Amino acid sequence: MLQDRDRIFTNLYGEQPWQLEAARRRGDWDGTRELILKGREWIVQQIKDSGLRGRGGAGFPTSLKWSFMPKTSDGGPVYLVVNADESEPGTCKDREILRHEPHKLLEGVVLAGAAMGCTHCYIYVRGEFVREAQVLEAAVQEAYEAGLIGRNACGSGYDIEVVVHRGAGAYICGEETGLLESLEGKKGQPRLKPPFPAQVGLYGRPTTVNNVETIAVVPTILRRGADWFAGLGRPNNTGTKIFCISGHVNQPCTVEEEMGIPLRELIEKHAGGVRGGWDNLLAVIPGGSSVPLIPKSVCDTVRMDFDALREAGSGLGTAGVIVMDRSTDIVKAIARLSRFYMHESCGQCTPCREGTGWLWRMMERLVRGEAEIEEIDQLWDVTKQIEGHTICALGDAAAWPVQGLIRHFRDELERRIRERKRRQAA
Repeated sequence: MLQDRDRIFTNLYGEQPWQLEAARRRGDWDGTRELILKGREWIVQQIKDSGLRGRGGAGFPTSLKWSFMPKTSDGGPVYLVVNADESEPGTCKDREILRHEPHKLLEGVVLAGAAMGCTHCYIYVRGEFVREAQVLEAAVQEAYEAGLIGRNACGSGYDIEVVVHRGAGAYICGEETGLLESLEGKKGQPRLKPPFPAQVGLYGRPTTVNNVETIAVVPTILRRGADWFAGLGRPNNTGTKIFCISGHVNQPCTVEEEMGIPLRELIEKHAGGVRGGWDNLLAVIPGGSSVPLIPKSVCDTVRMDFDALREAGSGLGTAGVIVMDRSTDIVKAIARLSRFYMHESCGQCTPCREGTGWLWRMMERLVRGEAEIEEIDQLWDVTKQIEGHTICALGDAAAWPVQGLIRHFRDELERRIRERKRRQAA
């Protein structure tokens, strides 16, 4: 259980003002100049020792990602891009940082930029986040006027320009190279890799794309020390994490907790428990809609971190916990997600463009039981033909919810098919 003294996001619920003066009272921008002057090698090493993994979904080691950036400058621009295109269903963590803790993010931008020698930062905000973007733009203006960003940031001699860019509301722009295409004014379609953004990114220049939460925790790690952060959670799953709990719980909420907290404890402690009691639980999607669901039998004991959920056949993803009780039509719920991924596919890759539509149509038939038993295996085979065969992970995101349904609720699919056949025969 996370102690209050270890919380990074102390204004997550907006109980205090977001403005610079209040942010400074909470400890933001404290000693930032001294941290910058310790040098990029020291900053990267601290992040490495802390064990910080990306909070956007993939869980890639942050220090390793930063280390891919060129160590020496050729005189041209180097970019840091902050991914605030939070469009994963069930996820609402980054928007809370944008509207209540924007200066924590901006200080993180300065320190992460210094660690990679970045000259410019673009913060790409989801199009629907109108108020959040307004708050962030006002915070950027405050930081410029206070000399915290821009030329000679914090009086350290380091220069970084920060620009807030509003997207147009496309899920695919949450994929890092699709985001870069959108920033360049083109259609948001993911790029083939290699080359990776660290070599050829925004406008063909070295670029690192990081999630809002990943960047926002950096200042606190550097101030309190890597050992403090590494002491929270479990090995290889360190630190704190913002969890979003929605669905059939008594008190839906967004909360910062320690990595590795048991799922049952997370729901009962912070969300008031499952509606109708824990025994009324049917299944949980633990990491935003793109990861496979887990049934109650797994939920009883599983811990909320990258490795534990992977071992359970799912993933932590964005930590958007979607709770479904026994009143849920589980087949219809997954069919609705299939429709979402069909709609959001950019259409660039054939397996995703054609496969997501096929999955949705098949799922709609299964909701009504209009299928043969053997078609369930055919559906599984199609998900495997989509998974891992596309440029970006949207194909995987479309396939995994369906795979989770077949893995854990095949009996329900077969029951619907047999019931329909009985009704037809009657």
